[in-house]
Amino acid sequence: MTQYAIVTDLNRCVGCMACMVGCKVINNVPIGNYWNKILRIGPYKRADYQKASDVDMYYLCVQCQHCEHPKCVDVCPTGASMKMEDGTVQIDKSKCIGCQFCAMACPYGVRYLNEEERVVEKCTLCEQLTAQGGLPQCVSQCGGRARFFGDLDKGIDSFEAPRNAYQQDRENADYSYDQLFTGNRITVGELCEDFDDSNVHHLPNANNNPNFVYILRNREWKGAE
Repeated sequence: MTQYAIVTDLNRCVGCMACMVGCKVINNVPIGNYWNKILRIGPYKRADYQKASDVDMYYLCVQCQHCEHPKCVDVCPTGASMKMEDGTVQIDKSKCIGCQFCAMACPYGVRYLNEEERVVEKCTLCEQLTAQGGLPQCVSQCGGRARFFGDLDKGIDSFEAPRNAYQQDRENADYSYDQLFTGNRITVGELCEDFDDSNVHHLPNANNNPNFVYILRNREWKGAE
């Protein structure tokens, strides 16, 4: 079985919001809506706080978690929301009646009603790209190379991001930022600092088993709040 997801190394995220902008552009997301959002966590006092500089902060990326047991699918009256064979949760707009039951059932508030089309929308994990062997736009545009795409069944270390090894002669470079479908890949295991199970987190589980993974080292995880 396949379960596509995104792994985010929060220690690498610089809060540039390129993922938000890239997502809106490629998916034509309406003004005022977002398929992914960047939340600033903190500054908050460290456990050993003694002076004003003893604080931490990080950025948290929130979007559809393409859950193992998606509540949005359970409540959809028309079958418009579906769990696919690749593990993603998708919306068949031809079946959506805009009732927004799914938006109300989502624990993460990442669905919205497209006022013009009168259908619900959310992150699709850029299926128009990944179906051709590419990376989701939020992964390929990440300024800190903090986001990685892959199959959870193959392990977190196998998840990929663009290698981004720029060379002066980009037309003849072995790796370039534009090679999104072949080559130009680096994995979590190759790029990221070491981490253990205590550094691996998920958003709160409302009996839906969210699949996106967050890595955070040396800081207090507050994503469960």
